[in-house]
Amino acid sequence: MSLSGRDYSLRPRRTRSKLVPIALSVTAISSGSLAILLGMLPAEQESLQVAPPRVGDLSPVPAAEALVHRTPTTASDSLTDIAEDSLQTDVAANWLEMTVASGDTLSGLFDRYGLAAADWMALSKTDGIGTALTRIRPGDRIRINRDDAGRVTRLEYPLDTITTISAERGEDGFVANTLTADVEERIAYASGEIQNSLFLTANASGLSDRLTMELANIFGWDIDFVLDIRRGDRFSVVYEQRFLDGEKIDDGHILAAEFINQGRLIRAVRFETPEGDADYYTPEGDSMRKAFIRTPVDFARISSGFSLGRKHPILNTIRAHRGVDYAAPRGTPIKATGDGKVIFAGTKGGYGSTVIVQHGRQYTTLYAHMNAFRRGVRSGTRVRQGQVIGYVGSSGLATGPHLHYEFRLDGVHRNPITVPLPRAHPVPAALKAEFTRSVTPLIAQLDVLAKTQQVAVNTTE
Repeated sequence: MSLSGRDYSLRPRRTRSKLVPIALSVTAISSGSLAILLGMLPAEQESLQVAPPRVGDLSPVPAAEALVHRTPTTASDSLTDIAEDSLQTDVAANWLEMTVASGDTLSGLFDRYGLAAADWMALSKTDGIGTALTRIRPGDRIRINRDDAGRVTRLEYPLDTITTISAERGEDGFVANTLTADVEERIAYASGEIQNSLFLTANASGLSDRLTMELANIFGWDIDFVLDIRRGDRFSVVYEQRFLDGEKIDDGHILAAEFINQGRLIRAVRFETPEGDADYYTPEGDSMRKAFIRTPVDFARISSGFSLGRKHPILNTIRAHRGVDYAAPRGTPIKATGDGKVIFAGTKGGYGSTVIVQHGRQYTTLYAHMNAFRRGVRSGTRVRQGQVIGYVGSSGLATGPHLHYEFRLDGVHRNPITVPLPRAHPVPAALKAEFTRSVTPLIAQLDVLAKTQQVAVNTTE
């Protein structure tokens, strides 16, 4: 089946990476260091072809001086070949192409264009497409084919640039299918040296905000991105880019990354099990995850640390401050720092609106001065690590919007910033050989990026 000139086939959504050559244009790592390095190359080498090694293949990696950053391209509009008019008729195929407007429903669209009510009722009850058709949004496009009697014979509804769901009339009603475009995944690289902030440096190196957040989440177990980041820290990233019809549509996963924080080198590689479960591990196979993340608020500022002799800003008395305060704008999301069960959600004296989460038998975490709880968060609710449980506020005894966060081990307050955090499970022994085979080329690519970045740093000194 061809939808808007694009070939689709019935296949699972998940696609395999194709490590194909990719043209990498010259941009700066940061502070122009890579540009200086590339100034040593002949002028005609402004655009280089780099063929990264295939995942699982132990073929040689590209030379260090050949690795430069890819300049992000604009994602293609998946519906550019659908006309802007809300209704067009393809006379040969008898197709209708409709654009959903604000307030539209499937029944309303069918009524507007003179289609039988029995057809929309049957489609809305069809497994695999009915639920999606009840959730259409303004701007969505729907294609409908009719027979000579005006009955709907086929409906196509693109969910995104890759996936379209369709329903075709059969003898016993409509039958739904999922159509997935053939997406090509290529490997790209980025490196940077932090001069101001992680976000600014990552953006300058070509990483999207989403990939930057993913990078911070990968290393969030070992690095406090509020407290630990210093000028001169460096990172390198090997990641996927997704292409459709030769044009980039978005970024995929980070495959491997390293972070040098205050001289400490930390590396992570992505490994996917045969069952499709993926996570990040050290090159030795230990999980990057721990039982807890360090900070419950992204990129906030520590306004008050853990102290047993702090002067309370409102009560004006010396009182122990058995937690850490993170100053952030009102409404900033607060994340659970570990899996657990909410054992308290309500107002708690000077803490104001507070959530307490029990993690196993030994650990509890407390989140205070909230502006509001996330819907559904109440005593007895199970929460996952990283799940938003509330929003920053200034309820209780607070001078301004911030989160007060406490970490308790066997009922004893511990400093959330320095307390040792237990690790999660490593790669299973039965998969260790497959893990080594899969990540070896990724580690080799990190080695090349590290050499490239070090040459750039030495050149500028």
